[in-house]
Amino acid sequence: IVMNKPEGVEKVEMAGPGFINFYLSKEFFKESLGEIIEKRDEFGKNEHAKGFKVIVEYTSPNLFKPLHIGNLVGNITGESLARIFEYSGAEVKRINYPSDIGLTVAKAVWGLKKTQGDPNDIKVLGEAYRLGNESYENDLTAKEEIEQTNKALYENSNPELSSLREKGIKTSLKHLDSLCERFGTKFDKEFFESQAAPIGQQIVKENTSKIFEESEGAIIFRGEHVRVFLNSQGLPTYEAKELGLFKLKIEEFPDFDLSITITGTEQKDFFKIVFEAIKKVFPKETEGKILKHIANSFLRLPTGKMSSRLGNTISGEDLIEEVRGKVKDDEAVAVGAIKYMILRQAIGNDIVFDLEKSVSTEGDSGVYLQYAHARANSILEKADKKADSSGERANIHEVERLLYRFPEIVERAGAEYAPNYITTYLTELASAFNNFYAHEQIKDDPYRLAITQAFKNVMRNGLNILGIPAPEKM
Repeated sequence: IVMNKPEGVEKVEMAGPGFINFYLSKEFFKESLGEIIEKRDEFGKNEHAKGFKVIVEYTSPNLFKPLHIGNLVGNITGESLARIFEYSGAEVKRINYPSDIGLTVAKAVWGLKKTQGDPNDIKVLGEAYRLGNESYENDLTAKEEIEQTNKALYENSNPELSSLREKGIKTSLKHLDSLCERFGTKFDKEFFESQAAPIGQQIVKENTSKIFEESEGAIIFRGEHVRVFLNSQGLPTYEAKELGLFKLKIEEFPDFDLSITITGTEQKDFFKIVFEAIKKVFPKETEGKILKHIANSFLRLPTGKMSSRLGNTISGEDLIEEVRGKVKDDEAVAVGAIKYMILRQAIGNDIVFDLEKSVSTEGDSGVYLQYAHARANSILEKADKKADSSGERANIHEVERLLYRFPEIVERAGAEYAPNYITTYLTELASAFNNFYAHEQIKDDPYRLAITQAFKNVMRNGLNILGIPAPEKM
């Protein structure tokens, strides 16, 4: 049975019970190529989230130690989601929420005082934290000293300890800014735990007996399960700080529609209760707004660690330097390799970071996509003729069948919070283009050059959404 066909469709056929085949016309593909070439950087953008205001909170490390790979996964995931929402027409604000006060910081400050280490050296800070953490868990005297250090830092009652903290914060933020710049992230706003803590503490006190209750000297919230918001010393826990953070967010961005928080999977239950408490404390402010927690993937290595030299804790710098060593010290390629290996997986799925696979030129890698983009650029630079999609073509190539789908892939990635759809699509597109390159004479054919130009535009736009550099030459 042959059915009436809509515009852009060559023919429509029944293909058995419940199935219909649509065959797109050559004219459709010609027009599609022309649109991709004309729109350039704008191709792939949609208005699915037009007028929508989104806060994306990600990275948010504990200061006083190098950025570890868990933070790196959150940074890469958050940046990509922010870009997907921007491509979908949303107004996006990027937020970082570093931990600059609390028990973690107290452990590091205590360690610095014990070792007389240099607070201007990030690796020294990391070692001080390791010592403090180990001592806190194994030495009752040290544990008591660290808890007193924590109290003194909150109260700002000991100038020596407060000075070590301030110097460590400065070093940590400088280190964090440098790494985020290397990975293409620039935050619109940073809120700190030291800002959120007193606000959250006050909120809990004001709502005790109404929303919170006293229990064994602490202040708790009874949700799906019980969480402590003020400890027995009266100090705010991470839960209370989240209340303070929400107030800071709502004051800075009062008309947001969606607030996304990206952290490790171990905090799923934490945010269920925290969001419940926030909605009870701020019923009017949260009305009509979506609070969403995204649990990012856990990254591990086939051997459990990158090398014996690096030890069990892998920092972002360690990882990028290892990968750079495999790609002739090319920073852009190393960043692309790391980001691809993280974004190829659905968010929340564990990632096994295979160093050799990450730099492969044979496919399923960031290098493979970057190389395909550079190859297309080289072809266009050396071409004898100008790209022109108006001519005739005997056959429709697989590259053309894929190119026009890019906007719908971006839209789906945004609707499902899934950058991996874009990664999978670009890998399939690069494979099709490499096959096209291997079997077609391109440089003297205007239509094939149009396919190449359209491919380059889409690949560049897709890589940009993923936050992966798109080198012109490799």
